[in-house]
Amino acid sequence: MLIRRRTLLAASAATAIASPAMAQNYPRRAVQLIVAFPAGGSTDVGARILAGLAEKDFGQPITVVNKGGAGGQIGFTEIARARPDGYTLGFLNLPGMNTITLDPERKAVFTIDSFIPIVNQVLDPGFIWVKGDSPYKTLAELTDAAKKNPGKISACTTGILSDDHLAILMVQEATGAEFRIVHFDGGAQQLTGVLGGHVDVAFDNVGSVFKRVGTEIRGLAVTDVVRSKFLPQVPCTKELGLITVISSSTRGVGAPKGTPADICKAVETAFLKAINSTEMKEKMDAVGLALKPMVGAEYAKYYADLQAQAKKYTEWALKMR
Repeated sequence: MLIRRRTLLAASAATAIASPAMAQNYPRRAVQLIVAFPAGGSTDVGARILAGLAEKDFGQPITVVNKGGAGGQIGFTEIARARPDGYTLGFLNLPGMNTITLDPERKAVFTIDSFIPIVNQVLDPGFIWVKGDSPYKTLAELTDAAKKNPGKISACTTGILSDDHLAILMVQEATGAEFRIVHFDGGAQQLTGVLGGHVDVAFDNVGSVFKRVGTEIRGLAVTDVVRSKFLPQVPCTKELGLITVISSSTRGVGAPKGTPADICKAVETAFLKAINSTEMKEKMDAVGLALKPMVGAEYAKYYADLQAQAKKYTEWALKMR
């Protein structure tokens, strides 16, 4: 046991000595950026824009890898289990990631402390929409129908206890409506489900489909206190009197717990420069994604505060199962 203890201590000391050197030479090769949702969704779109711009100053390629499934749980697990050497980073989707850790039925192998939040990129408000030829022209018409026909009108999400799922529960509580909830693994599946006539309404995010509004789809509401600059013609839930229905998705870059601070700082510097660039704003405006850069203490506080908020939402949602 003494020999084993000495071996472990020696290994720990070697790691401590090696980490600064590793950070000084970082990055020496391509970096993998895991997105926990399928290609084509708004998280994936934002991640690819960020990777393309950040790698210019990063000095190495940044490759986006989609690990979709189980409402993000598969991808988040990959990020948490990755070697903490800076060569595997991941997008942290909040509050979806928070609620996975808080739901005992999900049996997540990670906790919120399994990740280091480095830099936030996006705050994407929720968006309730239907197919362009849907009989529902307003949110009130939709919720009235869901009250009169409980469980008949289907509403889809991008995953169990995602921000979209929570928004459905908020609408149900505020209006007395009762939807039949359908869970998908990402925004691309939502689009196919609703436009294909398989689902009645999507609880989604502005960035997923804003360009299709007015043609293929009809927007009913943005779940925010103000209208979205990308959809000024669509009312927000606050002006509709649903002051408790406020929901959004934030997306930022994080690393597995144990990643050296110097490496995290190098990631922060390169990625934040990209996020604050004029080119980033132009590209994100074109796809309807609102930038919300946060780093350091601000992002860490937001990360912790949202976990506390998500705990209340998750407990409430689990009671309604």
